[in-house]
Amino acid sequence: MAKAPTVYDVAADAGVSIATVSRVLRRPADVRESTRERVMASVRDLGYVPSGSARGLAARRTGALGLYFPGFDAMDDLGELSEISAEELPGYSIVDDVGGSPESHQFNLYFDEVLRGAELEAWRRGFALTVAVGRGGLAADAVRDMAGRVDGLLVLAQSVPDAALEQLARRIPIVVLASKAHDGPFDNVTVSNNEGMHALAAHVIAGLDIDEIAYVAGPLDSPDDIDRWAGFESALRERALDPNDAKVIRGEFTRASGRRAGADLLNSGTVPKAVICANDQMGLGVLDALTGAGLRVPDDVVVTGFDGIEAANLSSPRLTTVHQPMELVGRAAIALMQRRLDDPEAEPMSIRLPVRVLLRESSERS
Repeated sequence: MAKAPTVYDVAADAGVSIATVSRVLRRPADVRESTRERVMASVRDLGYVPSGSARGLAARRTGALGLYFPGFDAMDDLGELSEISAEELPGYSIVDDVGGSPESHQFNLYFDEVLRGAELEAWRRGFALTVAVGRGGLAADAVRDMAGRVDGLLVLAQSVPDAALEQLARRIPIVVLASKAHDGPFDNVTVSNNEGMHALAAHVIAGLDIDEIAYVAGPLDSPDDIDRWAGFESALRERALDPNDAKVIRGEFTRASGRRAGADLLNSGTVPKAVICANDQMGLGVLDALTGAGLRVPDDVVVTGFDGIEAANLSSPRLTTVHQPMELVGRAAIALMQRRLDDPEAEPMSIRLPVRVLLRESSERS
């Protein structure tokens, strides 16, 4: 195998110093265009690949950021992987999937959008992004393991105990996503959950003249859910409605839990005029259950969600929702991390992004 070219080979081929080569690769805007093009031509001709580990040792950084999400799939149910062989297997199978497969996973589309934004912004700023998914009591261990491999961590609120995060924040910067301003040493990014839900609920109550409402809530420890409930509650009180009279069903931010909530409402014998859900996936699950039972949405019952995932724009009827800028949440988190790495002594910063209420066919009669 031929010896891999080094930065010295590139510098000699381009007729520049190794410091110039380094500037071209790390801060190309700081180098004159003609020099930059000459160095990059040598890089391509020689097949030079910069050593991330060497750069990391010099800068005392890895060039990588970590993004940690909680695991919602059935990880505990995974069996042993059967032995892989080169034996030829059938190329296809036919599965009766009418009504949906009961063992299909509930992919969290909110995380997909946040992850996309983080990936785009990390790439734009020259970072690699490492993603980890943990579950339950293993969360703190998974984050500690990741912390030793990256320059900073992006963590979803409540996915890791605060005590563990505060301990890690003494070693590396941490940005918390989907969290209100925090007393700990963390930067954080959130959206206007309270205001968005308040505006949506006020429209349902006053604009549609509905006072029989059920609320499908998310997990008890979710900061997003706490803020959204506060917005829902204040909208009711403004119209002299008692929030204690609203039927509340606790879900898990998944479509399956939304279906269960819809089934509970049907089994109770009294479906209210509106079902307001704390996220889109639960709203879509409620739609599945109610329309599957023959109810007309929105004529018989109004259904709404929160998040603005693409699936809510493809449902029938399309789901009225509060759209939060999920991709921008990921991008803003990376920007905060860059700020923290450049100035470790800066005061913690909290960013709250605006939302939009999207009125669609699940609430608006034509």
